[in-house]
Amino acid sequence: MQTKFLENEFWYGGAVYESYRQPVGAEDSVVWDFRENPTANQIMPLFLSTKGRYIWSEKGFQIQFHKGKIQAEGDCEILLKEGYGSLRGAYLEAMKQHFPFHEIRLSKRFFEAPVYNTWIEMTFYQEQNRILDYARGILEHGLPTGIVMIDDGWSPYYGKWQFRKDNFPEARKMIEELHEMGFQVMLWICPFITPDTVEYRETRDKHLLIETPEGKPRILEWWNGYSAALDLTNPKALEWLKGQLNVLQEMGIDGFKFDAGDSYYYTEGDRLYKKANTDELSRLWAAFGEQYAFNELRVCFKTGGYSLMQRLCDKHHTWDERGIGGLMPGMLLQGLTGHPFGSPDMIGGGEYLSFQENSGECFDAELFVRYCEIAALMPVMQFSAAPWRLLGKEDYEKVLAAMKVREKYLPVLLETVQYAYETGEPVVRHMEYVFPGQGMEKTMNQFMIGDKLLVAPVMQKGVTSRMVQLPRGMWKLEDRILESNGEEWSLNSEKGLLVLEKIEK
Repeated sequence: MQTKFLENEFWYGGAVYESYRQPVGAEDSVVWDFRENPTANQIMPLFLSTKGRYIWSEKGFQIQFHKGKIQAEGDCEILLKEGYGSLRGAYLEAMKQHFPFHEIRLSKRFFEAPVYNTWIEMTFYQEQNRILDYARGILEHGLPTGIVMIDDGWSPYYGKWQFRKDNFPEARKMIEELHEMGFQVMLWICPFITPDTVEYRETRDKHLLIETPEGKPRILEWWNGYSAALDLTNPKALEWLKGQLNVLQEMGIDGFKFDAGDSYYYTEGDRLYKKANTDELSRLWAAFGEQYAFNELRVCFKTGGYSLMQRLCDKHHTWDERGIGGLMPGMLLQGLTGHPFGSPDMIGGGEYLSFQENSGECFDAELFVRYCEIAALMPVMQFSAAPWRLLGKEDYEKVLAAMKVREKYLPVLLETVQYAYETGEPVVRHMEYVFPGQGMEKTMNQFMIGDKLLVAPVMQKGVTSRMVQLPRGMWKLEDRILESNGEEWSLNSEKGLLVLEKIEK
């Protein structure tokens, strides 16, 4: 597929992780190879144009933008469709034709209340009493109830999805206590099985594992070491896993964080129950998770329109695109590729090595607060590091202020989420998506909630004001009315997050 840029045309799409390098214009030069997902986040074989065009393929492809020309090639037909007027028009048509939304069964609790993940506080050392103390701390420090997500380390090993007895002597009682406090409870799981265990031998003998071409279980390397992998194309393998999760649900567990479904951990050409490439295995992991109302996914291929809460990959405790600088571009591109129910990672950054390296004297309280302000009006707000432990009184008050902002605008946010359930339109929307032709194609540092709220967080250290591109019309900022002709405005952010309400004439 070959085409040329139209006048003043910009393109968005492909990999969410590459969002900080978008949009791509005629003067840009970039090559992306998405024939296998090389990233730790979502990919759709889709690119959208501000001029109402889109590029689509059923499989991943390589695409080159260079000197005003676009060239794409892959193993499957690559379509170029035109004539849909705007970025919004291109998205709606592509969605209609290629990724119509499934029945959305995702729990609205994700949007009504925060998620509290235990990862940063406990990493691999999850323990019953520490989790209960964490939950009590949430309430004691004025934060609302929500969803407690117990991360990796709660089970004895991978594939034996039971609470380890040493750290969870009364797991059922812990779940009951969390429910009584007003929390839902989720557990981390992965599609892998620790070798040389009872579960490994069982699944090996039943041929429920991915096998090498020679017929032996594939032992693959991932971030936690070496494991066998369930053959996700085999219905009996999924039944085996679901049987374990059913037991956990009978104990009171509400849902699961489906981690580690990265395409690049798998090996092309391995023996499977049903032929599938590595991206398809990643997609099947997400498809399995879709049956649960409480779910979380981080990495997916071609899951636009799925009933999934999709998080940005683990962000660093930094101001650059690896950390806070990647939050808004990532969330905007999630929305433009059919993933509207997202979370901008854990507040302060979920990449635990980065967080540990920047703990103590290197911890940046201002960065943590700004993370919180950005998350406050994203679909899902997720804490992990306990803010009451890390922040002084003044900074903690800023966190509580951000929570008040979310509370104030929650009706609008929930209305927009419901609209996404029904129509598939993004919750977090690019400025160009809502206001085409007003020169905001490159604006990736502010966003709309639906068509009503403009949100302009601060992402730079030491800054208490920022430029906001204000579309034409009347806007309300606290007790001020601003009339814009489409120019930039310098607005003070000393009180925290800037939120402007569109005034309809």
